[in-house]
Amino acid sequence: MNTHDQRLQPVPAGRYGPAVIKALGLHLAVILMFAVSFSSAPEYEPARPIVQATLVQLESSSPAMTATEQRIAGEAERTAAQRHEAEQLARQQREQEEAAQREEQQRQQQAERERVAREQEQARLEAEQQAREQAEAEARQREAEAQARREAEEQARREAAEAERRAAEQARQREEEAKRQAAAEAERREAAARAQREAEAEAQRQREAAEERRRAQEEERARALAELLANEAAYQRAQADRHGDQVAASYDDLIRRYVSEQWRRPPTARNEMVVEVRISMVPTGQITDVVVTRSSGDPGFDQSAVQAVRNVGRIPEMRQLSRENPATFDRLYRQRTLRFRPEDLAY
Repeated sequence: MNTHDQRLQPVPAGRYGPAVIKALGLHLAVILMFAVSFSSAPEYEPARPIVQATLVQLESSSPAMTATEQRIAGEAERTAAQRHEAEQLARQQREQEEAAQREEQQRQQQAERERVAREQEQARLEAEQQAREQAEAEARQREAEAQARREAEEQARREAAEAERRAAEQARQREEEAKRQAAAEAERREAAARAQREAEAEAQRQREAAEERRRAQEEERARALAELLANEAAYQRAQADRHGDQVAASYDDLIRRYVSEQWRRPPTARNEMVVEVRISMVPTGQITDVVVTRSSGDPGFDQSAVQAVRNVGRIPEMRQLSRENPATFDRLYRQRTLRFRPEDLAY
């Protein structure tokens, strides 16, 4: 039988004296103290030093006493190690919970800031809309007043013409009465009167012919002017289209430059990829929305382009364009669809 087996052999009761029993009691008390301390310790209490107890060999000649001492010391060490591990786990869990709480608080604060910004932007847009509507209402009021003045002036002109016509009619009647009274006089001057009437008739024909020629000339001038204005309008539209294309090219390059400064190339991005993005803006140049209208087939690249546009936030140069040429801004940049390629963004 080997030494290990010898240590496990029962020891006669006579070999345990009062000293051995006292030592065993001391070790049991140490174990109980650790067990009670572990079960009642706070969840986040720092680790305490491990207390190691060593059984004093009271009888050097007792192998069974040495084994008992080692077993008790081993159990005490394991108990302390388990308690230390539990405290470490509890501390880690508490730190994780605190980090999660901080992250949630930051997320809520960011969401609140974004909500306030959206409300402010909505209020600004509503104020602009109200101002436009008020200006339009005032313009309509001014036009209505001008129309009323024109109608009043036309009415006054018609009344004046009618008064003039009545006066003329009365004069004609008086003249006819005078002619009737002067029938004899008229008879004597018939020849002269006939000649006078013929002359007046000829003059009238000439006046009518002149009036006809004048009307024909005016109609010809009006037709030529209309043709000229039509050609001028077409020319102006062509010039505006060419100007708009030049403006669009310039501002598209400006937008791409701003976006390229904010773009971070994703690992999956490859040259030749193309994503179409619709950008919505207000006259201040503030970007209000970004939507992918045609995907490149790579969600990572699509999202990187959208995020880069959002990070730009505002394009200050758009304010000047909207002030100088609001129609061009509304037509080209109220909503603008642009294409982005990795090779275009990687300036």
